[in-house]
Amino acid sequence: MRLLPALAALLPLLPLPALATPQPQVLTVDRYADDDQPGTLRWAIETNNRHPGQYRIDIAAVGQPPYVIRPTRALPEIKGPVAITGQAWARDGQYIAIDGSGYIKDQGARTCPGALPGQFGTNVRTTTHPGLVLRDTQGVQLQGLEVRNFCIGILVNRASGNVIQDNRIVANKGGAGIMLTGDDGAGNPTATTTNNNKVLRNQLIDNGDGLELTRGAAFNLVADNLFRSTPANPEPSQGIEILLGNDNSVVRNRFEDYSDGLQINWGKRNYLAANTFTGNSIGISVTGEGNILDGNLIHGNRIGVALRPEPDSTATRLSANRIWGNSQDIRRCEAGGSCVEGQRTGAIVFGVPAQAHALYVGSRGVGADLPKQDQAIICDGNGQPKPCQPLPNHNQQPPRLIALQGNVLRGEVQGPASSLLRVEVFGNAEAAGTEAEQYLGEVLVNSDDQGRARFAQALEQSARSKSFTATVTTSDGATSELSQPLRR
Repeated sequence: MRLLPALAALLPLLPLPALATPQPQVLTVDRYADDDQPGTLRWAIETNNRHPGQYRIDIAAVGQPPYVIRPTRALPEIKGPVAITGQAWARDGQYIAIDGSGYIKDQGARTCPGALPGQFGTNVRTTTHPGLVLRDTQGVQLQGLEVRNFCIGILVNRASGNVIQDNRIVANKGGAGIMLTGDDGAGNPTATTTNNNKVLRNQLIDNGDGLELTRGAAFNLVADNLFRSTPANPEPSQGIEILLGNDNSVVRNRFEDYSDGLQINWGKRNYLAANTFTGNSIGISVTGEGNILDGNLIHGNRIGVALRPEPDSTATRLSANRIWGNSQDIRRCEAGGSCVEGQRTGAIVFGVPAQAHALYVGSRGVGADLPKQDQAIICDGNGQPKPCQPLPNHNQQPPRLIALQGNVLRGEVQGPASSLLRVEVFGNAEAAGTEAEQYLGEVLVNSDDQGRARFAQALEQSARSKSFTATVTTSDGATSELSQPLRR
């Protein structure tokens, strides 16, 4: 009996039984008409929006494939948390299509208006005519859907913590297949509103831009997706455009046959790794500060990596990328790409003009041409003519390879004074190779008070390489172009 007070004192410390999480009620979509009646997609979204978190929406496979829902007007915005799933996908890989052609009429380049009067198509600010809209919400999951023939397939606007996975996004010709944006409605970015979304294992085919991360979209993950443009795409612009978007991760995606596989415009600290870029006019096109390109496969483009000028000098880090077989004659320039006659091509090229530059050749978007007085001039290596925009990455010069002695590659580099420099070495299978087909390793060296350094790197896997190149990266993350090749 004397133990009872002690036991009573311990009782508040014992864990209480976990409360069972209530299972969401299922709203089944089994009618493909758009008449507001129970069983339709519109009814399911509206019912969910009255009490978000209480439902999930399952879209049944009705009849024989293809399974197509054609809304007759814009669908309601989706409020989360809720999962919307096309049931056929998990069973046999068939998608349930949501098709905008029921009310968005194809008018060619003028189908999708921009936010400003007179502007249309890709590369103009817009949130017009989206298919599925996630705005000012969180916790929405979309899976097993085909979203097609809208101006924006899926719009994620000021919405966080959403997952878009295992879908097919096709022929959304205006803004993007999937657009993640913090746009406040007037074109201004909003921080902390479009964060921690995941876009996973989707197929994005023949959208103007495949995906956009714009105006404050940050800390989002885009992984394991296919971005492909075919000859059916009227404006093959970017696989992904990052505009004023920071700290996003883009990994293990494939980008085919766009003007730019991926284009970063003034984004910061975005991380691009283990992606494949092929068949594009430019594989990766970059402005912005602190972006990292790491371990990507970049081949069969006109320009592999284009570092573009901007008003302020910034730094982009390239590390362990394999780059080969570029300098293809791919002149596809819808709001990007490389179509300037005589443009230097190859693996890594500084000073490639973008839409804001006077030298740019290509479409800036319907109704979006810049007045001549607003088109920027690119500086030469001496900072002329003034005013002009400086060459990127501080115009850091590449190393000079001197000799291969046994399996030791020797060279020298000129960089900032009294600074740590990272030299990366690459090999090419052909003696005429000038790119970066195989990554062979790195060496750290310290420059003297004149910025000079020599390096020696043992090449353990160089036996099959017939030529060698190198880059140097400064301590602030500015990587040079490739050196002139040294042949075995």
